[in-house]
Amino acid sequence: MNQEKSKGTKSRLDQLSTEMKHHLKTVIIPFWKELHDNENGGFYGYMDYDLKIDKEAEKGCILNSRILWFFSNAYLLLKEESLLKEAVHAYRFMSEKCQDHKNGGIFWSMSFDGRPVETIKHTYNQAFAIYALASYYDASCDQDALREAMELFELIETKCRDSSGYLEAFDEAFQAIDNDKLSENGVMADKTMNTLLHIFEAYTELYRVTKSEKVKGCLEEILLVFADKVYNPKLHRQEVFFDRDYNSILDLHSYGHDIETAWLIDRGCDVLEEKDLIEKMETITKDLTDQIYRVAFDGRSLANEAENGEVNEDRIWWVQAETVVGFLNGFQKTPEKIEYLDAAEATWNFIKESLWDHRNGSEWYWKVDKDGNPDEQKPIVEPWKCPYHNGRMCLEVIRRAENAS
Repeated sequence: MNQEKSKGTKSRLDQLSTEMKHHLKTVIIPFWKELHDNENGGFYGYMDYDLKIDKEAEKGCILNSRILWFFSNAYLLLKEESLLKEAVHAYRFMSEKCQDHKNGGIFWSMSFDGRPVETIKHTYNQAFAIYALASYYDASCDQDALREAMELFELIETKCRDSSGYLEAFDEAFQAIDNDKLSENGVMADKTMNTLLHIFEAYTELYRVTKSEKVKGCLEEILLVFADKVYNPKLHRQEVFFDRDYNSILDLHSYGHDIETAWLIDRGCDVLEEKDLIEKMETITKDLTDQIYRVAFDGRSLANEAENGEVNEDRIWWVQAETVVGFLNGFQKTPEKIEYLDAAEATWNFIKESLWDHRNGSEWYWKVDKDGNPDEQKPIVEPWKCPYHNGRMCLEVIRRAENAS
């Protein structure tokens, strides 16, 4: 890239970063601080479309993990003590309430006052707790959090996998059950790309803060599963739902997961610092990014998915957030692909115009249609709707702009 062009792209990154920091500090952080439950711990678990908080709604443990991850990372970037206090608050709820102190692991959900409601143990849920605890340890230097993260890592490795990969759902005592929580579209999957991705994401963060050789070995194994079992080179995509032997059981192209996977795998490889793995996986992540750009991006936003070739045109909050980061990552890995930077900017503009709910006291809509009209049946907060994707988008863009040469 010539010097003049480099200056131009740096200016564009700086502008994106400035806008993201403003959005983070004036919209996302204040919104989630308002959901802090002083009386019962954790954060309120539900806000409907009309912005009414249900203070007695269940509190999803995934939601709490993602809030813990978010405030920990916001503190690491912005160094504001109020953010660390929110992270401490989320950590206490996780450690005291969400953890099963008899059988180990993290429950699925708690009552508003901290009693177990759904006691299943899902591998996905354990992974998000590791992700959050590792980041919280980085922010707080709390050794108990690191110990809990390593205990969950050992639990996944001993109770949640077979010889070829990671299983999904278990009862309270870790006996296998149907995977209805992470199966969709009419199938019941024994293994999923989604759970594998977020185990990888969690282990990446755990390895970053511990440099554990055992964690590193697991990360390398997961990458080979992605390369050999999940990635479909003929269709330039990932498969999504599998039986125990990694045979795909549904013709589904999840656009949001593919663009998210591309940058998360690139990041994991950067943390691992293994040249051979970087080269092997970059071939895949570049292909995923290129395919998503060509088949799912319409010039301003990303469609949701395609099942049996039929495209779902909904614009989901998390898909758009990951699209910004994924295309920005693609541009930074291949600077000649200026169209990826264009796509990241265009998607951010779509978010500002259509997904960001400008009503006072709100954050982002759950989803809008292709033309930007919100779905009024969807809540603003629920167990899956959290500050993880859009908050991480802001944090990633800010970090990447600061690190750009």
